[in-house]
Amino acid sequence: MIGLLPRLLGTVYPACATEGAAGLPIPTPIDFNALARPRPGNSALAAPPGMHVLPDIVTRRREVPPLRLYETLKRVALAQPGTTLHAEFPDRLQAHFVARSRRCNFPDLVAVQVTPDAMPALYSRSVHGRGDLGANRRRLVAWLTALDAALTYA
Repeated sequence: MIGLLPRLLGTVYPACATEGAAGLPIPTPIDFNALARPRPGNSALAAPPGMHVLPDIVTRRREVPPLRLYETLKRVALAQPGTTLHAEFPDRLQAHFVARSRRCNFPDLVAVQVTPDAMPALYSRSVHGRGDLGANRRRLVAWLTALDAALTYA
């Protein structure tokens, strides 16, 4: 149920007055190698070394098959509060999520992909605003930490 504050914010930012992925366009696949980050300060990228764009967090190879890593990463994402699967491109081992902030219901978009050599790439960005106060980076660190824990105890 949407609270009063998100409903009020919804008068300026309509997506705040909705739940899950409602009110947001359906994403298309992202080419992580050609990624262009639109605005500084409201996104975070965790990716393997050697990409076109320098990531905020460099990811490493996991010693599991890529499909298992992808399925585990999706489970980790969906276990996070306020996170909904928005689109999936299984042929690319890529999924897109909407992660909503607890208090204001601001939507952030998170794309994840697993490379053929079992390295995760995650891109989290805010829909609204010019700054995120580090929320997107913290999210990626939390998801990667949870991913490693899930792989360790699986």
